[in-house]
Amino acid sequence: MENQIQQKDMITTANSSGLIRKTQFVEDLNLPFIVSMGSVIIMLLWAGAYKMTDPGAEGIVPLVTNSPFISWHFKLLGTYRGSDIIGATEIIAAILIFIGLFRPKVGMIGTFITIMMFTITSSMLITTPETIININGMGYMTFLGLFLFKDLVGLAVSLYLLSTFRNKAIMRTKKNN
Repeated sequence: MENQIQQKDMITTANSSGLIRKTQFVEDLNLPFIVSMGSVIIMLLWAGAYKMTDPGAEGIVPLVTNSPFISWHFKLLGTYRGSDIIGATEIIAAILIFIGLFRPKVGMIGTFITIMMFTITSSMLITTPETIININGMGYMTFLGLFLFKDLVGLAVSLYLLSTFRNKAIMRTKKNN
Protein backbone atom coordinates (compact mmCIF):
# COMPACT_ATOMS: atom_id res chain seq x y z
CA MET A 1 0.00 0.00 0.00
CA GLU A 2 2.76 2.44 0.95
CA ASN A 3 4.57 1.59 -2.31
CA GLN A 4 1.44 2.48 -4.31
CA ILE A 5 1.18 5.84 -2.53
CA GLN A 6 4.84 6.56 -3.28
CA GLN A 7 4.30 5.68 -6.95
CA LYS A 8 1.24 7.95 -7.11
CA ASP A 9 3.23 10.79 -5.51
CA MET A 10 6.01 10.26 -8.05
CA ILE A 11 3.52 10.42 -10.93
CA THR A 12 1.91 13.56 -9.53
CA THR A 13 5.33 15.19 -9.11
CA ALA A 14 6.36 14.15 -12.62
CA ASN A 15 3.13 15.50 -14.11
CA SER A 16 3.63 18.84 -12.42
CA SER A 17 7.08 19.17 -13.98
CA GLY A 18 7.18 21.97 -16.56
CA LEU A 19 8.87 19.86 -19.23
CA ILE A 20 6.37 17.03 -18.90
CA ARG A 21 3.39 19.42 -18.96
CA LYS A 22 4.74 21.31 -21.96
CA THR A 23 5.24 18.15 -24.00
CA GLN A 24 1.80 16.63 -23.29
CA PHE A 25 0.56 17.92 -26.67
CA VAL A 26 2.64 15.20 -28.37
CA GLU A 27 0.38 12.53 -26.88
CA ASP A 28 -2.77 14.64 -27.02
CA LEU A 29 -2.40 15.08 -30.78
CA ASN A 30 -1.23 11.47 -31.28
CA LEU A 31 1.83 12.84 -33.11
CA PRO A 32 4.01 9.70 -32.91
CA PHE A 33 1.37 7.71 -34.77
CA ILE A 34 0.40 10.44 -37.26
CA VAL A 35 3.98 11.38 -38.17
CA SER A 36 5.12 7.73 -38.36
CA MET A 37 2.18 6.71 -40.51
CA GLY A 38 2.41 9.74 -42.79
CA SER A 39 6.14 9.30 -43.28
CA VAL A 40 5.84 5.63 -44.17
CA ILE A 41 2.96 6.31 -46.56
CA ILE A 42 4.87 9.08 -48.37
CA MET A 43 8.04 6.98 -48.55
CA LEU A 44 6.17 3.94 -49.90
CA LEU A 45 4.22 5.92 -52.50
CA TRP A 46 7.29 7.79 -53.70
CA ALA A 47 9.61 4.77 -53.73
CA GLY A 48 6.95 2.55 -55.28
CA ALA A 49 6.29 5.00 -58.10
CA TYR A 50 10.03 5.44 -58.70
CA LYS A 51 10.54 1.69 -59.00
CA MET A 52 8.08 1.78 -61.90
CA THR A 53 10.49 3.94 -63.92
CA ASP A 54 13.50 2.68 -65.88
CA PRO A 55 16.08 4.41 -63.63
CA GLY A 56 14.27 3.13 -60.53
CA ALA A 57 14.25 -0.44 -61.81
CA GLU A 58 17.89 -0.30 -62.88
CA GLY A 59 18.88 1.22 -59.54
CA ILE A 60 17.69 -1.75 -57.50
CA VAL A 61 19.34 -4.41 -59.69
CA PRO A 62 22.43 -4.78 -57.46
CA LEU A 63 20.25 -4.96 -54.35
CA VAL A 64 17.87 -7.60 -55.70
CA THR A 65 20.51 -9.74 -57.42
CA ASN A 66 22.60 -9.97 -54.23
CA SER A 67 19.65 -10.84 -51.97
CA PRO A 68 19.32 -14.50 -51.01
CA PHE A 69 15.60 -13.86 -50.42
CA ILE A 70 14.53 -12.29 -53.73
CA SER A 71 17.35 -12.79 -56.23
CA TRP A 72 15.02 -15.17 -58.07
CA HIS A 73 12.55 -12.31 -58.59
CA PHE A 74 14.33 -10.59 -61.49
CA LYS A 75 15.43 -13.91 -62.99
CA LEU A 76 11.81 -15.03 -63.16
CA LEU A 77 10.10 -11.74 -64.07
CA GLY A 78 12.84 -9.61 -65.61
CA THR A 79 14.16 -6.34 -64.25
CA TYR A 80 11.37 -4.01 -65.32
CA ARG A 81 8.36 -6.23 -64.63
CA GLY A 82 9.93 -7.36 -61.36
CA SER A 83 10.56 -3.78 -60.30
CA ASP A 84 6.99 -2.84 -61.27
CA ILE A 85 5.67 -5.57 -58.96
CA ILE A 86 7.87 -4.39 -56.10
CA GLY A 87 6.71 -0.82 -56.68
CA ALA A 88 3.05 -1.84 -56.85
CA THR A 89 3.44 -3.78 -53.60
CA GLU A 90 4.80 -0.65 -51.90
CA ILE A 91 1.93 1.47 -53.23
CA ILE A 92 -0.67 -1.11 -52.13
CA ALA A 93 0.90 -1.25 -48.65
CA ALA A 94 0.74 2.57 -48.42
CA ILE A 95 -2.94 2.58 -49.39
CA LEU A 96 -3.76 -0.16 -46.87
CA ILE A 97 -1.95 1.72 -44.12
CA PHE A 98 -3.92 4.88 -44.94
CA ILE A 99 -7.19 2.92 -44.86
CA GLY A 100 -6.06 1.76 -41.42
CA LEU A 101 -7.06 5.19 -40.11
CA PHE A 102 -10.66 4.10 -40.61
CA ARG A 103 -10.30 0.31 -40.49
CA PRO A 104 -7.43 -0.68 -38.21
CA LYS A 105 -7.38 -4.33 -39.33
CA VAL A 106 -6.71 -3.18 -42.90
CA GLY A 107 -3.85 -1.07 -41.54
CA MET A 108 -2.51 -4.21 -39.88
CA ILE A 109 -2.42 -5.97 -43.26
CA GLY A 110 -0.55 -3.03 -44.79
CA THR A 111 2.00 -3.05 -41.99
CA PHE A 112 2.48 -6.83 -42.28
CA ILE A 113 3.44 -6.20 -45.90
CA THR A 114 5.91 -3.46 -44.95
CA ILE A 115 7.38 -5.61 -42.17
CA MET A 116 8.14 -8.33 -44.72
CA MET A 117 9.50 -5.79 -47.23
CA PHE A 118 11.67 -3.93 -44.73
CA THR A 119 12.99 -7.18 -43.25
CA ILE A 120 14.13 -8.29 -46.70
CA THR A 121 15.59 -4.93 -47.68
CA SER A 122 17.31 -4.49 -44.30
CA SER A 123 19.08 -7.80 -44.89
CA MET A 124 20.50 -6.31 -48.11
CA LEU A 125 22.74 -4.16 -45.91
CA ILE A 126 24.66 -7.37 -45.25
CA THR A 127 24.29 -9.11 -48.62
CA THR A 128 25.00 -6.20 -50.99
CA PRO A 129 28.67 -5.48 -51.71
CA GLU A 130 30.03 -1.98 -51.11
CA THR A 131 27.60 -1.01 -48.35
CA ILE A 132 30.48 -0.61 -45.90
CA ILE A 133 33.86 0.95 -46.62
CA ASN A 134 36.95 0.55 -44.47
CA ILE A 135 38.82 3.78 -43.77
CA ASN A 136 41.87 3.64 -41.49
CA GLY A 137 40.65 0.39 -39.96
CA MET A 138 37.15 1.69 -39.22
CA GLY A 139 34.06 0.50 -41.12
CA TYR A 140 31.68 3.21 -42.33
CA MET A 141 28.43 2.92 -44.22
CA THR A 142 28.60 4.14 -47.79
CA PHE A 143 25.72 6.07 -49.34
CA LEU A 144 24.32 2.72 -50.47
CA GLY A 145 24.64 1.40 -46.91
CA LEU A 146 22.86 4.44 -45.51
CA PHE A 147 20.17 4.09 -48.18
CA LEU A 148 19.54 0.52 -47.01
CA PHE A 149 19.80 1.40 -43.32
CA LYS A 150 16.69 3.57 -43.62
CA ASP A 151 14.78 0.33 -44.17
CA LEU A 152 15.77 -0.81 -40.69
CA VAL A 153 14.15 2.38 -39.41
CA GLY A 154 11.15 1.61 -41.67
CA LEU A 155 10.94 -1.83 -40.05
CA ALA A 156 10.87 -0.28 -36.57
CA VAL A 157 8.18 2.21 -37.60
CA SER A 158 6.15 -0.60 -39.19
CA LEU A 159 6.28 -2.60 -35.96
CA TYR A 160 5.08 0.47 -34.06
CA LEU A 161 2.25 1.02 -36.56
CA LEU A 162 1.24 -2.65 -36.34
CA SER A 163 1.05 -2.36 -32.55
CA THR A 164 -0.99 0.83 -32.77
CA PHE A 165 -3.40 -0.55 -35.39
CA ARG A 166 -3.76 -3.72 -33.28
CA ASN A 167 -4.67 -1.68 -30.20
CA LYS A 168 -7.15 0.37 -32.21
CA ALA A 169 -8.72 -2.84 -33.57
CA ILE A 170 -9.03 -4.24 -30.05
CA MET A 171 -10.66 -1.03 -28.82
CA ARG A 172 -13.06 -1.06 -31.75
CA THR A 173 -13.99 -4.69 -31.06
CA LYS A 174 -14.61 -3.95 -27.36
CA LYS A 175 -16.69 -0.90 -28.29
CA ASN A 176 -18.86 -2.94 -30.68
CA ASN A 177 -19.47 -5.75 -28.15
